Amino acid sequence: MSEKEWFASWFDSPYYHLLYQHRDDNEAKQFIGHLTEALHLPQGANVLDLACGKGRHSITLAQMGYNVTGADLAANSIASAEQTSATLQLDQLRFLVHDMRTPIPGATFKAIFNLFTSFGYFDTLQENQNVCAAIAQMLEPNGLLVIDFLNANKVISNLVKEDLIQRDGISFSLERWHDDSHIYKKIKISDRDNNAEIGTFVERVQALRLSDFQALLAADFDLVATFGSYDLAPFVATSSDRLILIAKKKA
Repeated sequence: MSEKEWFASWFDSPYYHLLYQHRDDNEAKQFIGHLTEALHLPQGANVLDLACGKGRHSITLAQMGYNVTGADLAANSIASAEQTSATLQLDQLRFLVHDMRTPIPGATFKAIFNLFTSFGYFDTLQENQNVCAAIAQMLEPNGLLVIDFLNANKVISNLVKEDLIQRDGISFSLERWHDDSHIYKKIKISDRDNNAEIGTFVERVQALRLSDFQALLAADFDLVATFGSYDLAPFVATSSDRLILIAKKKA
């Protein structure tokens, strides 16, 4: 892993979690409920939450009776997830620091979840393919993959170029733009109370469309369903908030 990979430091920063603390846990729980119902996952199935962050989806899956592994590259996020899991006494849940571009040695799963736009942060398309190949290797025959990604068409059409967010005395000055291949967000962080600059990060996600995922998944998966929202409404390229894909590993 190169030191230049921005996501390794930004996703492990406390300011990342402060900026995105508004995430709706109830919405996440409802989404997981809809997904598990659609997938017909049996109780006790081994599942992987890949790029799990602090584990909000992992915890929900464990509370629903699944044997869950949560994996993420950000060590601080995994430490926080482990702390929460220990408090909740969820014996069927474990976490580990792991790079999604490689398979977890010896691990197999009935289903793998990659949620909340946790894909497309790499420099090359080959790395995307490496992720898909690693997932295929970890899935059981006919195992299921769920990718929850942004709808690049709608995001680009509705891009807010500048924004200012303030949380707990910290100011986040946001600047957004896009090119032919990526969507960018520059985040300038400052301590408002002490009038001090903290630092700047630039988020960069590939502007992947449905056709891009179809090409990525074709070697190892059959795409069985697409949805456009967390309540699993049909996907409409021009207007859906999300691009949610369900794929089955080829036999």
